Order: sequence, then structure tokens, then C-alpha cells
Amino acid sequence: MRETPQELEELQALLDASLSRSTSHLRSIVTERTLTAEQLTGILTGMRVLAVSTVTAKGEPRISGADGHFLHGKWHFGTASGAAKARHLAARPAASVAHMRGEDLGVFTHGRVEILNPRDGEPAADWPAILDYFKDFYGADAFDWENDVVYYRLHPSWMTAYAPDLAKLTP
Repeated sequence: MRETPQELEELQALLDASLSRSTSHLRSIVTERTLTAEQLTGILTGMRVLAVSTVTAKGEPRISGADGHFLHGKWHFGTASGAAKARHLAARPAASVAHMRGEDLGVFTHGRVEILNPRDGEPAADWPAILDYFKDFYGADAFDWENDVVYYRLHPSWMTAYAPDLAKLTP
């Protein structure tokens, strides 16, 4: 868990607000099974496989996989700089991501991405620390970090986390 107390408060407020704005159908499924910010950040450590949804120029949905890292209460993920996903997100930064572990965990997030390491322009202020995290995780020589990969942070506008049995997710 890398979140500060303020980041945990912000994440909890987002989870609570998202649930309150959800449909009655979704609330009937997750209300008694939702996770707190602290529980969620304790579970989402290391790399988690994400399904990332983007939209083409014609408005057609596309979904693909990505390595996701939940850092400071937000999803971070990357892709090859020449990937369709990178083109979609550069033109239309709205995205949805899902992380699921069978029926034991579902984390669904909608928001807008920020490019952390743009080719043209200034990187995010915290990019050096995030890059250090990724190099430590993947290995410093895993990629040409300047040219081969583009990394994103999803700023969530809506998020819900569902786990029917928390004991199955914690050691």
C-alpha cells in the first residue's frame, strides 16, 4: 500500500459517491459487498491484469489487456507507443478499466487518462518516482523507456469495488 491518508480519504469519497450515483440494480449487488479504500489498496498490490476499454474515431468500443498498477489510489498502465490503444487514448482520453478475479473481486473504474511520459511536452511531475517503480518492477532494461512505451494514469470519475468474501482475497 503506497497511499497517503489523504489519498485514502479521496479514494473512499470516490467509492462512496460512485455507489450513491449507481443504478439500483448495481447497488443491490454490491452494497453489502463493497470494499473500503483501505481494503482495496491492501488487495491491489503489484501488477494486476486490466481490461482497458477505449473508443475508436468512429465511436466503436475496443477492449484490450494491460498490466495495471494501483498506485496512490489510481490505476497506472502502459502500452507500446505504436499500439491502437495509445492512438485512441491520445485522441480520446476517456477510458474504462476493469480488474476481476473470477467472482471473488471486481474493480470497475471510469475516467480520463493522463499521459505520464509524453514524447512531446513535459512528463508528469511524479513521473521520475513512477518510472523508478516500474523499472524496479520490470527491470531497468526491460524497455526503451523513452521511446517504446507510454504510461497512463487513470483519473477516476467513478469506481466501485466488489468482493463477496473478503477472506478469500487476504492471506
